Amino acid sequence: MHVAEVAVGHLQQVFPLALPHTPGIDVAGTVTAVGGGVSGLEIGDRVVGFLPMTAAGAAAQYVLAPAETLTAAPATIPLADAAALPATGLTAWQAVFEHADVQPGHRVLIHGAGGAVGGYAVQLAVQAGAAVVGTAGERHAERVRGYGAQVPGRGADGLTSQFDAVLNFAPVAPADMAVLAGLVRDGGALVTTTTPGPQDDLRGVRSISVFVRPDADQLTALVDRVNAGKLHVHIADHITLDDVAEVHARNDAGTLSGKTVITL
Repeated sequence: MHVAEVAVGHLQQVFPLALPHTPGIDVAGTVTAVGGGVSGLEIGDRVVGFLPMTAAGAAAQYVLAPAETLTAAPATIPLADAAALPATGLTAWQAVFEHADVQPGHRVLIHGAGGAVGGYAVQLAVQAGAAVVGTAGERHAERVRGYGAQVPGRGADGLTSQFDAVLNFAPVAPADMAVLAGLVRDGGALVTTTTPGPQDDLRGVRSISVFVRPDADQLTALVDRVNAGKLHVHIADHITLDDVAEVHARNDAGTLSGKTVITL
């Protein structure tokens, strides 16, 4: 599921939108007004948050955001760049810790480690004490190695050993998903944000599809890691509001890679 698909109404049964719709579920900015009954936020606060999927989004000069979805923005990176953290960072956090239950000493394969979610997942799993193997394209491989992962030259095709968890963040065909499932040890987990993987009850392999949810406490933990220099926020591109339609066209064409930040 891509946000662009939601924004143009392709998934109305799941995400009923009132069209036209302002896209954008990641927001970073400065509080200009606070609603009645809201505590913990003041005008002038720099915040970051993950907006409700069906509400008016962040591709605008002013955004109405539920207070409970916001937390203080990182202080060590530009405020606009903090918008690259919420949705993908939370997806990675929930995949690594809630669904895969990555523990010290685990062996973890992250397929699509060069992408927006995969890059965060590599960093979180390495910091959790796991030995991480990541598949990534040539232009992303060095960055992923810098996060602490081993990056094999042939991707997942050349792997034969098994892993405590396999996390998939890339579009794959059913046959390839079966290959990834085969790399999970007995009792392990296959976690994916795309097509659900095959369930293998005989081997006790759990197959889990991640559907990210807002969580201010987890987002705060991610921000803390950014401020401590432990979590790198990778930005693929910066654009202005005038270029949003072009970016959606690039996404539809499959030529968009990484997080693109919209600035005013």
